[in-house]
Amino acid sequence: MRSHDLRAAATELLREASTHLQGLLAAGAEVRFELEGHSARRRGGQGAPVLYAYRAMTGEFIDEHRAELERLRGHGALAAALEGFAGLERYLASVGLESARADRRMRVRAAIGALLHEAFEEQSDFELRDERMHAALERLERSALSDGRETTIVATLHGLAIGSEELALTKRLMIARPQALEGLPEQALAGAEHGAQDHLIVALAAGESEPQEAIAQARELFADLLRALRLFGDGRVTLGELAWARVAGGRWRALALGHGGRPHGMLVVAPEQEDELRAFCSLVSRRAPDGNELAWALGRFELGCERASALDGLSDHLMALRALLEPEGPASALLPGRLSALCATPERRLELNERVLAALALERQLIAGTGPAPPARRAAVELARELANHLRALLRDVICGHLDQDLISLADQLLAPAEQPDGAPAEARAPALAPEQADWELGWCEPLMAASGSGEQVAGDSREAPEILDVFI
Repeated sequence: MRSHDLRAAATELLREASTHLQGLLAAGAEVRFELEGHSARRRGGQGAPVLYAYRAMTGEFIDEHRAELERLRGHGALAAALEGFAGLERYLASVGLESARADRRMRVRAAIGALLHEAFEEQSDFELRDERMHAALERLERSALSDGRETTIVATLHGLAIGSEELALTKRLMIARPQALEGLPEQALAGAEHGAQDHLIVALAAGESEPQEAIAQARELFADLLRALRLFGDGRVTLGELAWARVAGGRWRALALGHGGRPHGMLVVAPEQEDELRAFCSLVSRRAPDGNELAWALGRFELGCERASALDGLSDHLMALRALLEPEGPASALLPGRLSALCATPERRLELNERVLAALALERQLIAGTGPAPPARRAAVELARELANHLRALLRDVICGHLDQDLISLADQLLAPAEQPDGAPAEARAPALAPEQADWELGWCEPLMAASGSGEQVAGDSREAPEILDVFI
């Protein structure tokens, strides 16, 4: 499986490059140095001093003299060997280089540059050391082998606390405390050294997929996980803005995730709730709506969760509620009554009706730029969070199958004054769904909120959860 011609060509170029670059140093050229700071870790959450060290900018020196190196005899021979090298894409991914938009010639040139960088990395001279050369050649050759294709993607997760060191959601997707994993990129640990409880790592082992496919898969799976966590509890969980990917034991490279925002509150998952969370993530992944009002409302709910504060997300969440409960438009003024019917007991509907009207008035103030003054801001934030919790409860119950997607008909039926055949008033209870309409065996889903403004997660019952499916992978 190893190419003797490839190894011979790479070895020859490294030797020629060593001789040429050493000659430049002897002629007076200099390798620049960079002052780099590192934070030393301490236990107990105490601050740590920053240690500084000089780092040789060897790669920069090599890049400045690339034109000369490309005229070396060994460069052409290695370029020809790499033209037909099956592991070229995996090698570039393992050293953290993006190659999707480059043509074959440019990818070959980038691979040769990466090999030179790795062989002489951070040296103040260009002596070719055997152990460094063999390690660089091993990485290049390993890229052609099937066991060199494993792609790993990690990201940071905030606003969530877990009771266990690791929480495996599927065979390949897990949430873990930073200290439970080895070999993480240094940037992913920033902030974790102070013992932050909600600084977690989500990691995906993407198998032998091509790197670009694995990265696209990871972005999709991380978004699915984030949606499920936000529906599972009332904490505003968020991903960090960056993720990091590597192939096999290669270098980590940073990726933009497209998420952000600040976490609000804390979602705590105890060890005894882990099976519940796995089943919930599986269900949300399988039953996430697409191409209808519910999907639009779910997307708007997530946009509101990305905002810097609950007040900033109020309009997003009200728009989602209008899409679900008030298609006639705001002029109909039907939203307060319908939401109250679904999210409050009859004796507390008036109270919730007034809270929704207050939220609508608050939105108008925010739009006009006359938001609440500091003394009233805390109450306004709580009101915005209360509306978000009602929206979350409705979305979750519909996705779980505890409520029919036609929330409008259900709310209007609850509000109807007519008597049922058995003499019980229609507003006293919600009509039961047929067994095939709901995942009733998943008794851990939150039922319709029994009282307005509680904002509390209802504990699951003692019924056994179904077999967990690895739907993420």
